[in-house]
Amino acid sequence: MAKVLFEVTEENLDTGLRGYPVGYCTTSTVDPIKGLFYLNFPVAEIAYWEPERAIHLLYTGKDGTKEEIEKFSEQLHKAAVCSPKVADHIRKLPRDGHPMQLFCAALFVCGMIEGKNDYRADCLSLIAKIPEIAAAVINYHAGWGESKPSQPEKGYIENFVHMLNVPNAVPEELTEVFKTFAVLHMDHGGGNLSTFVGKAIASGLQDMYGSIAGAMSALAGPRHGKANQDSLEFVESLQKELKKDVSPEKVEALIREKLAKNELLFGFGHAVLRVEDPRATVLYELAERKYPDYPLVKLTKILRTVGPKVLAENPKISNPYPNVDAISGTVLSAAGFPYPAYFTILFGLARIVGISAQIVQERCVARDGKGLPIVRPKYLFKAPPSTS
Repeated sequence: MAKVLFEVTEENLDTGLRGYPVGYCTTSTVDPIKGLFYLNFPVAEIAYWEPERAIHLLYTGKDGTKEEIEKFSEQLHKAAVCSPKVADHIRKLPRDGHPMQLFCAALFVCGMIEGKNDYRADCLSLIAKIPEIAAAVINYHAGWGESKPSQPEKGYIENFVHMLNVPNAVPEELTEVFKTFAVLHMDHGGGNLSTFVGKAIASGLQDMYGSIAGAMSALAGPRHGKANQDSLEFVESLQKELKKDVSPEKVEALIREKLAKNELLFGFGHAVLRVEDPRATVLYELAERKYPDYPLVKLTKILRTVGPKVLAENPKISNPYPNVDAISGTVLSAAGFPYPAYFTILFGLARIVGISAQIVQERCVARDGKGLPIVRPKYLFKAPPSTS
């Protein structure tokens, strides 16, 4: 007899499928207390891995030897350079709207030119090419000129930083922070919105590029990936209001004032975690080590203490602790990338690794290679309320 995993009642309807078990994830998991794991590795333990090693882990399902990772990195290098047509078409797109719209369109463009309609081949090809695509989109949208020619032999993130034309950047600073940011954001279980959407689209046998474009559209929303942009803008707004008086007492008073007006406190809480996000813990430590005197780092350090204290007074809040968005934008800004409009693209560059690896599992490995069926949940009919 099949094991009962979840009992559905009417109270579970219209709740965003939160907590519903709908399948298996083989790449990562989120434990409410222990935090995020990539396979059996706590994310804090691998935060400073080279991105290529983390990509290998998620794609192959195992940590590689030095030789295996070098060989895998060479595969990525060989597939990394896009056809010149991709950049040409990106530069013909309108620059209006949010850059994530441009990013999603660029993924479709790349799929039309580079796609092989093979999930495994397109997974590695897309992961390899996404630094060039992301750099092209950011440079074009920001008006920073054409990207420098791709040099994948520099390294995955090193090449991304090389192609970006960030004004007054210190490449070594950006590279170090972008690497940690990327590894921390590569995967997050199977049920977050962008991952679920990408896999749902692929279940209809859409190709990898189209599925990932849909996933990135899901990521772009303020309830999901855009939260890192909103969180930095929130911290910056607090800094302006506080001016030079950034004391714990003043910060707490301002937070209480905002909550009393039903304003949001960005960067706190989590759908699964009931502790501080371990990714945030890593970035707080990195910020304290590298940028202790950066004004926004000082403010986020105070918020890390004051925020949970105030939020915990509300019995309806199950997790008053910081999530990764509370600090990620501040660290990026401190490293020389104070451009919140592009933070979600950086998030997407990383998360595409986990989503595409999960799509390969569901399409090519699950059910002895037959793949999972199309996603088709049931909706119950409910008559709309009478307007008479």
